[in-house]
Amino acid sequence: MFRAITHDIEVRVTPVYREDESNPDAGRWFWAYTVEIFNGGSRAVQLLSRRWVITDANGTVQEVEGAGVVGMQPMIAVDERFEYTSGCPLPTSSGFMQGEYHMVDEAGEAFDVVIPAFALDLPNVIRILN
Repeated sequence: MFRAITHDIEVRVTPVYREDESNPDAGRWFWAYTVEIFNGGSRAVQLLSRRWVITDANGTVQEVEGAGVVGMQPMIAVDERFEYTSGCPLPTSSGFMQGEYHMVDEAGEAFDVVIPAFALDLPNVIRILN
């Protein structure tokens, strides 16, 4: 699990490699990731949009922006959580994602919340640090 807190909003991400949706022979590796957003602030917030930066093992960067998440722009009350699961295909067997959510609080104040960088690594692969 990967975690970040911005403006009292906690974002936790748990990625899982999906072998059943991957086809390495065709150059496709697929990860599902579950995001949990907890509002620890003093005002309700609404998630309006997201921006992802996806980097594969070759260093190729793709940016994805859009309204809401999984077709929703959820309101998250104080001390409440919102959770969703989505996915990401890569042309390489590893990579990472990071980004931000654009939110607005009930007073109309807009702000960005960090989505922590998280690894998209195959299970049971020994990592070598340089």
